[in-house]
This record gives sequence, structure tokens and C-alpha cells, in this order.
Amino acid sequence: MRSQLWRHIGLTWLAIGCISLAPAVLADDDGIEAAGHLIEAENALNAGDYLKAATEYQRAAELSNDVQVAKQATEVGMRLGFNEQALASVKRWRELAGNTDEVRSYHMRIQLRLGNIKKARKEIEAVIDPDDEYADRRLMQLLPLLSDEDPQYSDQLMRQLTKPYKDSAEANFATAVMALQAGDAEWALDKSAKAIEIKPDWLRPKLVHARALLLDGQVDAATDYMARIVGDDPHADPDSRMELALMYLTAGRDDDALSQVNQILLEQPARTDALRLMAIINFRLANLDVAEDDFNDLLASGDFTMDALFYLARIADYRKDFERAIRLYSQVRSGQNTVYSQRRAAAIVALELDDADDAMHRLETFADRNPEYAVDMVLAKAQLLAAMDRYDEALKYFEKAYAFRPDDEGVALGRAELMLRMGRLDDAIAGYREAVKQWPESATSLNALGYTLADRTDKFREAEKLIKKALKYEPGNSAIIDSLGWVYYKTGRYEEALEQLEIAYADFPDHEVASHIVDTLFVLGRVDDALEFLAEAEAVTPKSDLLADVRERRFPGTEAAIVAEDVSEDDDADPEPESAPEPAADATPE
Repeated sequence: MRSQLWRHIGLTWLAIGCISLAPAVLADDDGIEAAGHLIEAENALNAGDYLKAATEYQRAAELSNDVQVAKQATEVGMRLGFNEQALASVKRWRELAGNTDEVRSYHMRIQLRLGNIKKARKEIEAVIDPDDEYADRRLMQLLPLLSDEDPQYSDQLMRQLTKPYKDSAEANFATAVMALQAGDAEWALDKSAKAIEIKPDWLRPKLVHARALLLDGQVDAATDYMARIVGDDPHADPDSRMELALMYLTAGRDDDALSQVNQILLEQPARTDALRLMAIINFRLANLDVAEDDFNDLLASGDFTMDALFYLARIADYRKDFERAIRLYSQVRSGQNTVYSQRRAAAIVALELDDADDAMHRLETFADRNPEYAVDMVLAKAQLLAAMDRYDEALKYFEKAYAFRPDDEGVALGRAELMLRMGRLDDAIAGYREAVKQWPESATSLNALGYTLADRTDKFREAEKLIKKALKYEPGNSAIIDSLGWVYYKTGRYEEALEQLEIAYADFPDHEVASHIVDTLFVLGRVDDALEFLAEAEAVTPKSDLLADVRERRFPGTEAAIVAEDVSEDDDADPEPESAPEPAADATPE
């Protein structure tokens, strides 16, 4: 039946473990050879050679006549992120089982991950009858699935699927949602407006329209739009109030956001999404005792468990209750905060409790139990070793992660950055050049190469060209503005340099930008201003090696006057610091 596909869309995969070989697998020579590949796959998994594991599972599937082996191989490839191997396995699964809805759902997801939009669409259209009067509504059922995949590909797919339903509010709504996730505010505004025009009383497209306004940078307009929907009615729709609270949160009006959430909880005390948002707001306001109570209540409710654990861990981390923080971070096993949590727990163990072996073991154990994060944990080990200045070991893990994910820009840049820290300048620049070649429109890669050339070489003209190109893609990016200021400094344009650096610092008061400003003020002859600015920056980030270096170079023999304790996460405590994620407006209970 066509409707069976939707049951498989939300399929929860089994954890990868030891495979019990069915008698059918061993019935002939091919089956015996397949069993050998399965054993090799298990050995590769245990050794952390994930690409080999996925490949061995694929080979086993191709040789075996057992449907379960083909299914298992498909799942392994998908969970580990090796989509080419998964594609070969699902094709074998289709040969053995036929065009079942489960096979179609897996095949569609793999093709989508590979960017094969047309082939992914073909699988969906095979189960959605265009003559079905509810076909456009069935497209809405795809939203949870597509939201878990690459937003750009999912957006393209949804646009193609909804073409026949231009006068459907549901189809326009679905298109608007995916456009929003892909970052296309203009398309999301247009399609949500169309859905509202068709069904004026339907709330959901109005909420999407408000988010699209927000994405478009129209914060006041978005807030006003939601405020008009809520009005002065104390019994206004709670979903609208939630959306308005999020708008206030984005606008920095945390107290107003809290007021809206409190009103929701007065009307619906058991609404856990409102409790979650209230807890996050209190966390943002540094009301840690109140936030802790809220998150404990959320944890007790059984909803949003991973969020509750994550923020409770951050509170313990902030208070330097490291044993509790480790315990809580370690329990975050799914959701957007998983990788950060596992990395942070390992970093605390290694750098605060001085037990590097246990930290590495924790990451390995998590990878074994949660294979979908296995490659992330390889990268986490690389970053942790780099934070401990064990560069040679770190590079081995970066190389392994790069072999697993050659199309991951973050891995490529991290590998080049490590080489830079190791003093391998030529190798680092070669790595950055390869990244720019592979991602020519990436502001991140362009800036990384441009800044490195400006900071470490005399190729200033090329550096400036790269940095200005990066700014075209991300004109408001403070890190890139800082790079532009630094290349101006390096070429003697000090007044221009100071102008750019101050713009960058106003938006992002980072200690590296501060060190650049100190250098620039000093060479401009504004020595007192430079010293005053340096002292202010040291008060914010007293453990900064960059600020210590500029003091030693520009003001030798002087000491930093620390007037405030650094309560931010130390760079050494977290190889790649991240801020706490903002709450997801449309999150649903786990």
C-alpha cells in the first residue's frame, strides 16, 4: 500500500552490533564469502576503520541472498555517512525484496543525501498518487523527514514536488517551511503569504511568515507581526505567544519573552515546550538557580530530555562542578547538542581532571555505542589531542577524519589549521588552497587562506583579494572584517586598518581582534590608548596568549592588571568553543 511509506519514514534503526548470521547466508559459497565480509566489517568497526566497515558490509550484501544482510548494510552505510556504499547496498536490497515502501524510503533518503534530487523525487512520486485528493497534504508529512537532511537539497526537492499544487495552502506552506530551513527568506515569505491568502484562518503559515521576516533581518517587523496576531487577548493562541516570545528573544528583549512564556504557563501549566523556553531564557539571563529548577522540572516531565541534560551540564560546567558536568554531558546522546556535549565532557576529563586516557576512552566508547556519531568522535579526538598540544597524534586523527569525510569543509580547514599550529606553513597553505578550490564560494575557506597569507607571508595582494571576495559572500562577518583590517595593517594603511578592526570588535569583542587593535594603535603613536585598550581586553580574557604576546612585544616589563575573573570557557578547555544553541521554535517532545 502507498500509505505504508510513511511508517518507514520515521524508522528507528537498530544499533550496529554483532550480527547473527542466518543459516541462509551460509547456504552456499557466496554465502560463506559474504559471512567473511561481515566478520571483516565487524573487525573494522571495532578498529575504528569506518569506511572499510561500510565497504565490507556492502560486499557482503552483494554476495548474500539474505534480505536482512542487504538491509543491515544499507543502515550501516547511512548511519556512518558513507552514502555511496549505502546506495549500492540499498540497490541490492531492492533486487532481493522488490520495491517495498521501506526500500523506497531508504533509497529516497540516500539519493537526497547525494544531491540526486530527480531520483529522490521519483521515489516519493511512486507512492503519492497525483489523483489522490489529499496528495498535497501528504507532502506535509514529509517535513519531519526532510528537516533531518541537507536543507538545500530538501528545499529543492520540496519545490519540485509542490509544483502541481500551486493553489494548495498545504503545498505552499510545506514549500515555505523548507525554504526557511534552507535560508531563503524571500521564497519563504512569498510561499507563506500565498498559503495565508488561500487559508486566511490557518495559523501555521502565519508563524512561518513571521520567522521568514526574522530571517530576512526584519526583526521589528516580525515582532510587530506576531504581536498583532496575539493582540491584547490574555487567552490568545499559545502557539502564537510562543512565536512572539521567540521573536522577543531574538530581539534581545528577554524580559518580554519571559512575560509571554509565563502567560502560556498560566493558561497551560503542563505545556513542556513553554517550560523549556522559560528555562532557556532564565539561563540566558544568568538566573542559574531558577534555570536549574526549571530544567530539573523539564527532566522530570520526560519531554525534551536531551535539552534539559545539556543545559544542566552547562550550568554545572559554569560553576566548575566538573564531576556533575561530565555526568550530565555524557548522557546527551541525541539532538543538536550531542557532539558538543561529548567533546566538552572529554575536554573536562583531559584538561581539568588530567586524565587524557579516560577522555579518549570516553569518546571511543560513545562512538561504539552510537555509530552515527562515529566520525564526529574521530574528529573530537583530533581536536582534543590538538588542545593538549599532542599535534602528531592529532594529525593522524585529522587525516582519518579527512579520509572519511573528504567533502566536509570543517574537517579540511581543521586539518590545515593544525598544520599551521605545527609550524608546517607550506602544508597549511596548501590545505587552505585546496579548500578554496573545493569550496570557491565559501567565505570561511577564502578568509582562512587570505588571513594566513596576510599574517604569515608577504603575499598581501593575494590575501586582500581573497578577503574582499569573502566579504562579498558574508559582508557583515566580523572575523572577515578583522582579516581585512589586518591586511591593511600589514601593508601600512594603519588608519584604514583601525577603522575596520574597530568595526569588527564592536560586533565581536574577541581577544584576537583586540590584539590587532593594540598593535595598530601602537604604530599610530597612540601608545597610551593602546595600553588602556590592552588592559580592558585582558580584563575580559585574562588567559589570552595573544594578549600576553602583544604586551610582551609592545610593553615589555609591564604586567597585566587583571580586574575581572574570566568566566568564559577557555580555548584550551574546548578545542572548538561553541555558544549555547538557541532554542528551536518547532522542537517537539522526544
